[in-house]
Amino acid sequence: MNWINNYVRPKIRSLVGVKSDVPENLWMQCPSCEQMLFHRDLRENRNVCRNCGHHMRLPARERLEILFDGGSFTEIELPENVTDPLKFRDRKRYSDRLRDSRSTTGRTDAIIVAHGEIGGHKTVIAVFDFSFMGGSMGIAVGNGIVAGAQLAVLQDAAFVVVPSSGGARMQEGILSLMQMPRTTIAVQQVKEAGLPYIVLLADPTTGGVSASFAMLGDIALAEPGTIVGFAGARVIEETIREKLPEGFQRAEYLLDHGMIDMVVPRHDLAATLGRIIDLVRCKERGADGVSLNQGGDAAFGDSNDGSAPASD
Repeated sequence: MNWINNYVRPKIRSLVGVKSDVPENLWMQCPSCEQMLFHRDLRENRNVCRNCGHHMRLPARERLEILFDGGSFTEIELPENVTDPLKFRDRKRYSDRLRDSRSTTGRTDAIIVAHGEIGGHKTVIAVFDFSFMGGSMGIAVGNGIVAGAQLAVLQDAAFVVVPSSGGARMQEGILSLMQMPRTTIAVQQVKEAGLPYIVLLADPTTGGVSASFAMLGDIALAEPGTIVGFAGARVIEETIREKLPEGFQRAEYLLDHGMIDMVVPRHDLAATLGRIIDLVRCKERGADGVSLNQGGDAAFGDSNDGSAPASD
């Protein structure tokens, strides 16, 4: 027992009689730079540290609000699935874990599927909620990805997936692993329909999610500092008995090694997605694939010789 904290300090406070009216939950510490951040300022900056730029996890609904034009979208109702099909129990019943997560998050499972517009183009987004059992993928998440892909095909819309997951949900055993081929087939249907499939990797994207639909995007984006991989770095080091490179499995490392296409700060995501979808979906193109405006000039740059703009 710490007698200073448990006895002396309360005794002094009771004698002085000073009570603070300031709530204790107004501040939080940045996990990267350890700077103290005011909760309201952090929310206004979309959960990005103003001091070091560290991107903290963003609630799923807020993610949808910042990606869709004007924050306007329609969430679809996902199909019901069997709860606790294996009657699984570890330290706690799976049914109890589901009930607790549903009570805490107000969601039925770890995925939200919604449709709206990005950059004026019809888009379907499936976003993971990491606060629901670590965003793990079970039958319900698989159903969500399939439903999102089918809706994109039906609406002739782009399909964007924002995974943030620890991988397959162990409490559903082989049924959770079956979602890997299911989601892969769903993504293939989107591609066969000639529609863009874009993945925005959010922290973390690991396990069976990264081994299936999360790494199949026509274009793969990631937020700064996002962890992307299959097994954890510590497990890999213990297996191969070697020290891993600095920044291994971080978004920037994957970009340098050609695994993803862009690392985009959170504030620029909506505009970047809008430009990408516009380039892919634009119907009026020149012979070389550059979008043309009504005057016939190239939409990018001042040149009208038909040459494609230089890459940034």
